[in-house]
Amino acid sequence: LDENEVFTPFTNSSFYSPDGLEATAPVFSEATLPSLLPEGLTDNLPFLQDLIGQAAEEAFPQLPSPFGQVLATFPLFERIPLADRASMVGLLLATIDCLGSDENVQEQYDRMTAHDLFIKFNLSKRLVDDFIRPTLLVGLFKPPEELSALVVMELLYYYALAHQDSFDVRWIKKGTVQDSLIEPLATKLQKEYDLNVLGGCRVGEVSLKSESNDKLTVDTISYQTMDGTTQTLTDIDGVVMALGCKGMEAVIRASPDLAKLDVFSKAASLKGIDVISTRIWFDRKVPTRTPANVFSRFDALRGSGGTFFMLDQLQEDDPSLWGATDDEENESNDEPRGSVVACDFYNAGALMSLSDDDVISTLTDELLPSAVPKFADAKVVDSWVGKYPGVVSWFSPGSYDKRPPLEGAGPSVLPTIKCAGDWVRMGEREHGAKGLCQERAYVSGLEAANALLRDTIGSGSSSSIEKAKVLPVRDDEPQFKAGVAINREVMKYVPRFWVR
Repeated sequence: LDENEVFTPFTNSSFYSPDGLEATAPVFSEATLPSLLPEGLTDNLPFLQDLIGQAAEEAFPQLPSPFGQVLATFPLFERIPLADRASMVGLLLATIDCLGSDENVQEQYDRMTAHDLFIKFNLSKRLVDDFIRPTLLVGLFKPPEELSALVVMELLYYYALAHQDSFDVRWIKKGTVQDSLIEPLATKLQKEYDLNVLGGCRVGEVSLKSESNDKLTVDTISYQTMDGTTQTLTDIDGVVMALGCKGMEAVIRASPDLAKLDVFSKAASLKGIDVISTRIWFDRKVPTRTPANVFSRFDALRGSGGTFFMLDQLQEDDPSLWGATDDEENESNDEPRGSVVACDFYNAGALMSLSDDDVISTLTDELLPSAVPKFADAKVVDSWVGKYPGVVSWFSPGSYDKRPPLEGAGPSVLPTIKCAGDWVRMGEREHGAKGLCQERAYVSGLEAANALLRDTIGSGSSSSIEKAKVLPVRDDEPQFKAGVAINREVMKYVPRFWVR
């Protein structure tokens, strides 16, 4: 696949509150110095105008993190004062201590809520309420008082703090992740490797049996087909349980043998987050500052996080947005088409009881016009609402030791079952992709497959088995490594009184 055919260019995103535009996230890798300066700054400074003119085509230099992010975003926070933004320094110190320490220290941070962490490290209330809280609601789908401090720091480091351009993001250019990435992969595997994909089937019981070496192995798997019939798989070499919290709960409930193993029963006890997804077709184009946008602090959100994406901008008027094929598009008349907006709510429990019409009205009558006033002039042509209770991983405080290990029950107990997903603990194979993200889910799947090969058909002949290559994220920057080294020395003499 050509990544430029699959993904959009890097795009900006905007944060809106009842007070208006709060902040705009730049594309750090493509920003130039003039684009990051406030309007009017150079009006009375001719020498600065000349200097800026010379640099107009040059990219903003890559500076050490977090200084590059601070300078690049300096003029882009419309309302949050500098003093409040500067209070973020406390979080940087906590991140160095947490991510640079061993698993025992990280588990201590995991037992703390992110809200408590912010208080102990003196982050300003305004910074948290106006920027960090809405960021977490759309990044980890919960407010800071309901999130593990460990995972919050992992997320903020991976998405924003590791490098100047860590926050740069691209979106799917046409269709969905399934259309653009998963289906081509499945097709390739089926054509070239004779893989049989049982799409639309639901796993039931996974039964185990003992082997002569006192280890357990998978005996049978029952599953329900799309037409409702129950089938059984036998002669199973291995299993990767690529399940979210809700799927894990259903499988373990139906599998007494797995439920006896505490790693699976603990994972099945974890709860998920409610999500609502919508799509709205309007009768006219609505121009917006950026194609990707975040709602912040609106009463109509009822405690949820909210985003809206201008699909007609991100996907360049792809005819499939209106249900047409490319051929139909070529034959169609010139009827104007309006904006197509994808709006999602996360931590949406308080909205789940609303009717679909009321969900759409909340968006079209309150949220969208409050962020972009021109939405008030647009009429809804069609809409769709999907409600998904408990489907997204919830990284709650104290959940670390309950999350399923990549190795499952372990090669010494049950070598033929591995686990994959963004919530999986990867142990020695831990990767730099953190938090609630598809990159982590993908990497854990590769690592689970490699582990399964090692513990099954790879036994005794691992050198002849071609394993999946896992690409690492970029290395930590020197100043972060130095901070970790200094912190380790200091922590030999200073107790961590802020964790327990």
